[in-house]
Amino acid sequence: MIKNIIFDIGNVLLNWKPEEYLKQKGIESNKILEVHNELFKSEEWGMLDRGTIREEEARNIIINRSRENGHLIKLAFENWYEMFTPIEDSVTILKSAKNAGYNVYYLSVFHLLAFENVTKRYNFFELFDGGVASYEAKQVKPEEGIYKLLIEKYTIKPEESIFIDDSEANIEAAKKLNFNTVHLENPKDLRGKLRTYNINFLKI
Repeated sequence: MIKNIIFDIGNVLLNWKPEEYLKQKGIESNKILEVHNELFKSEEWGMLDRGTIREEEARNIIINRSRENGHLIKLAFENWYEMFTPIEDSVTILKSAKNAGYNVYYLSVFHLLAFENVTKRYNFFELFDGGVASYEAKQVKPEEGIYKLLIEKYTIKPEESIFIDDSEANIEAAKKLNFNTVHLENPKDLRGKLRTYNINFLKI
């Protein structure tokens, strides 16, 4: 019997589309891939995921390291949390799950300041019974430890839980711990994929 529904945040509950964001910032198309790789694929970005570096320090290192794109990376850092916008149908499903009596949790790779920003802006975070973000766990998915931290912190039984994530690697890691899973490649598919588990609030 399913008792718990566990949500990833990026591209499950909130849009996370960095290349689109860079385009919206007015960065020329021939520079978007370079800036994306120098910023979002940097060692420091991974350290922010793990909560082992402060954002200001990471920002300065990444900007100063870039020979050609420092000014563009600086531009990208300005108000970058704004790229996180709600995926409304997923938020509706979260609310429905909570109202139907399911325990709802989050398990997500997220930076400290970005997490503080989105939890203040979007009140649906108040619905969660708990969760684990990578910056506090000092671990990232698909590392086994971050899943086990969630399990132990909330006494969750994986076989009574559904874990939803947009990453196949993260889903495979959850399966190894006996979680039921939904690999969400398109948020529009969430309702239909949950129906395969006979989630009762979706029948209404």
